[in-house]
Order: sequence, then structure tokens, then C-alpha cells
Amino acid sequence: MTQTKKTTSRDLTQGNIAAQVLMFSLPLVLGNIFQMLYNTVDSIVVGNFVGTQALAAVGSTTMIVNLYVFFFNGFSIGAGVIIGNLFGARNLERLHEAVETIMAATFILCALFTAVSVAGVNPMLRLMATPADVFGDASLYLKIYCSGIAGLLIYNIGSGILRAVGDTTRPLYFLILTSILNIILDLMFVLVFHMGIAGVALATIISQFVSSVLILVLLSTTKDIYRFDWKDMRLNMDILKNVFSIGLPAAIQSVITAFSNIFVQSYINHFGSGVMAGWSCYNKIDMFIMLPMNSMALAATTFVSQNIGAGKPRRAEEGTRTTILLTLLITGVIAALIWVFSNAAVRLFSSDADVISYGTLFLRTNIFFLLFNCITHVLAGSLRGRGDSRAPMVIMLIGFVLIRQIYLFIMANYISNTPAAIGFGYPVGWMVACVLELLYYHFRVRSSYEETESQA
Repeated sequence: MTQTKKTTSRDLTQGNIAAQVLMFSLPLVLGNIFQMLYNTVDSIVVGNFVGTQALAAVGSTTMIVNLYVFFFNGFSIGAGVIIGNLFGARNLERLHEAVETIMAATFILCALFTAVSVAGVNPMLRLMATPADVFGDASLYLKIYCSGIAGLLIYNIGSGILRAVGDTTRPLYFLILTSILNIILDLMFVLVFHMGIAGVALATIISQFVSSVLILVLLSTTKDIYRFDWKDMRLNMDILKNVFSIGLPAAIQSVITAFSNIFVQSYINHFGSGVMAGWSCYNKIDMFIMLPMNSMALAATTFVSQNIGAGKPRRAEEGTRTTILLTLLITGVIAALIWVFSNAAVRLFSSDADVISYGTLFLRTNIFFLLFNCITHVLAGSLRGRGDSRAPMVIMLIGFVLIRQIYLFIMANYISNTPAAIGFGYPVGWMVACVLELLYYHFRVRSSYEETESQA
């Protein structure tokens, strides 16, 4: 198979490293911002036009939605690493076969995830000890959202394929379009048709369905090397095994972490709807602050996978260091701005005094500890780009799950069962995971890399 001329993919195996990382990451950051707008706009519209209880209901569903979406995102990470390696190695025949396999598996998993997520709505809400005054709204929102979750999953895997070959621009255009559509539909369903919480959920799944159709049309009609041909769609078990060997540990880590965060939510729920809504606002803002680091971590995965595939381990190592420094700088600036304007940021979601007070408290207590998370996520992305997905899984499970749950249990039962103390469970996990990730990367990756260099 001969290589066609590429106009949308990006070769990360050459050129200035910092410029390549930034040019790759910027559309990804903007795209993630618009993707986050789906659920955030739901919260803003509900909080301002429906009520505090409805806002608490939407906020209490975030962790459950993440539980399902994160698992599929692990599959997307595995797919991206395989495609990135093949792209870097210029193994175009195998790359084409990988795209067909990944898309076939995607459609199968969509059906499975839709059924499981809808059936699990009420059991998961009960597991979170969701208060009775928000249970009905939360259940309604989640059932509608999960019934259309396939649209989000198809878009994510399709954009993951594009990301692996360096194209982060066109997925951004789709997200801008569908985010605007989501805002229009949110306002129309709530203010014109008075559909309440059901309206914002319906607006979200319609918009996500449109984005999935757009990404499928793009993949099916492109003349580039990653074209998806429906007639060639099949499951190559060797490729699928490689995808899952990388993606499954990432998925397990994400799912267990999200599941652990459901228990964090259950601790918060004991303080009532005011604290719940404040925690919801904090989480929305926190996720926006984390977008650059998540995007840079994905950039590290693609950068390292392409350069390892091209036989350039030194460039992969330099890219990891550069990405960490850029991520710390960007996140530090954003965190400082949010700390100063935290009260105003929370007011975007609610005018309730208790909600504003607790949301500001959570933000100002936790926000600068996200710098530890920058290092953890970029190193994890770099390791996955090298095909090592198990170590980040174990490290993050220790920090984000085990240590966090031990801390919450001790704090809630023996020391200080206050909203601030419970909310600090997040930074505790971040700090532990960061230290463990640094130690592992230094003694396993750097040492083996230096040994290879000395033998060369």
C-alpha cells in the first residue's frame, strides 16, 4: 500500500518539540472545553432556570456518567497508541486494518454500554445514597442521557483515531458546532417547552448524536490513510488484543477511580443539597481546569507512540519533559486566576448563598494541588505511549482509590467530618499518585533508557 499525500494528519516525529506539542494540544484543549460544555451548560441552565435541587440532581449524576464514559475512553487510548505506533512506523496496511477493527468493536461496545448504563441508573443512585428530594430528577436525567450515550462514544473513538495521526482540528470544528446546538436546544426545551431536567438531557443526546454522525461521515469520506471503509469492517483479533492490552488497564483504572468518586459523592451527600450543589459547581470548574493537563497527557501519548514507532526514543523522552513543563505552566496560571475569581466562577451556576459559599470553599482549598496531577497525568500518558498501561493503572488506583478512601473513612469517622475535610480527599490522592509515578518513571523508564543509550 503506498502512502497517500496527507493534508490533515500531523507527523510528530520531526520538528520543534514544544511547538509540535502546543500546536497538537491547542485544538484538543479547545475541543475538550466544548465537549465539557455539554454537561456544564446543562448545570448552568438547570441551576438558573429550574432550581437548586435540580442542579444538585444533575451534579450527582456526573460521577455515574464518568463511570461508563471512562471505560470506553480507555479503549480509545489503546486504539490511539496502536494507530500512533503504526503511523509513526509508516505501516499503512496494518493501520488501515486497525481502523476497521476498532470501529467494528466500537459499534459492539455501544450496544453493550447503552444497555448496561440504562439498567444501572437506579442501583447506582442508591449506592451513592442520593437523597430522596433529588433522586427522581437524577434518575430521569441519567436514563435519558444513557439512552443516547452511543453518540458520545462513537465521537470519542472517531476523534481518537484522528488524534493518533495528529489531526486535532476537525474534531474541534464538530464540537463547536454541536456545543452551540446544545445551548440552543437547552434553552428551547427549558424556557420554551418547559421540559425541565428532561429537556437538558434530551438536548445533550441530540447534540452528541449529531457529532457522532459528523465524525463517521468524515472517516468514511476522507482520502487520507485512516479512511474507514464500511465494507472492510471486521475484527482482527490480534489487533484487538493489542488495543485491549493497552486500553483495558487504562479503562479499569478510570472506572475504579470513577467508582471510588461515587463513594466520595456519597460522603458529600450526607451534608445536604446545598453542599451537594456547591460540590457540583466545584467539580464542573475543576474539570475545566484539568482540561489542559488531560489534553497535554493525550498529546504525550500520541507524541511518544509516534516517536517510539519511528525508532526515536530520545525524542520521545525530550517530548515528555517538555510536555510536563508546559502543563505545569499553563495549569498554574489558570489555577491562580480561578482562585482569585472563584466566587464569580461559582456564581455562573447558582445565585444561592450556600451553594456559592461551599463551591468557593472547595475551589480555594484544592485548586493548587492540581499541579501534582499535571505530573501524574503526563507521565501516565507517556508510559501508555510506550505501551506500558499497567503501571499507571496500579499507581493511580493506589493514590486515587485506596489512599483516598482510607483518608475519607478516617476523616469522616474519627477526625473531622466537615465539607472542607472531605473535599480534601482529592488532593491527598493526587499527591500520593504523583510521588509514586515519579519514582516508577525514574527507576524503570529512565534507567532502562539510559542503559540502552550506554550500550549503543
